[in-house]
Amino acid sequence: MKSVAPDRLRNKRIDLIDVRTAPEFEALHATGARNIPLHQFDARAVLVTSRGDSEAPIYLICKSGQRAAQAAEKLRAAGCEAAVSVDGGIVAWERAGLPVTRGKSSVISLERQVRIAAGSIVLIGAILALTVHPNFAAISAFVGAGLVFAGITDTCGMGMALARMPWNRATTSD
Repeated sequence: MKSVAPDRLRNKRIDLIDVRTAPEFEALHATGARNIPLHQFDARAVLVTSRGDSEAPIYLICKSGQRAAQAAEKLRAAGCEAAVSVDGGIVAWERAGLPVTRGKSSVISLERQVRIAAGSIVLIGAILALTVHPNFAAISAFVGAGLVFAGITDTCGMGMALARMPWNRATTSD
């Protein structure tokens, strides 16, 4: 997988796509980036609508680099060898002193939403297992297994589901 450190992009005009959810993008994004959330990312559409120079790299960014790497893989599968993930995501971009645009978003980050949802489900399963019936422990075990699977495969079904929720969609049509 091709990747690049953000400081190597300083003073360059690039095609930068942020694949985080719309509220994450609205709160903070690299200046000049456009937002196409990973759960809506259609590699073929990106290649058709945004490619003046088919050899020019398409840079992908997210919070830490994981979603950008997934989007880069989608582009490569669609035939674009010039897909490049920005190492460290928007966190490293900002740390490198590159320009960012700050906005306002009342929605918490997708990563925190996943932790809150998973923790809540585990807690409810444990309480039900202790107070109602021991078989409710299966709920907590299922979520635990899902978290292990997410860690091993670097994919998160709960995160993908939460990204589709109405509060994680753009609130404006610009």
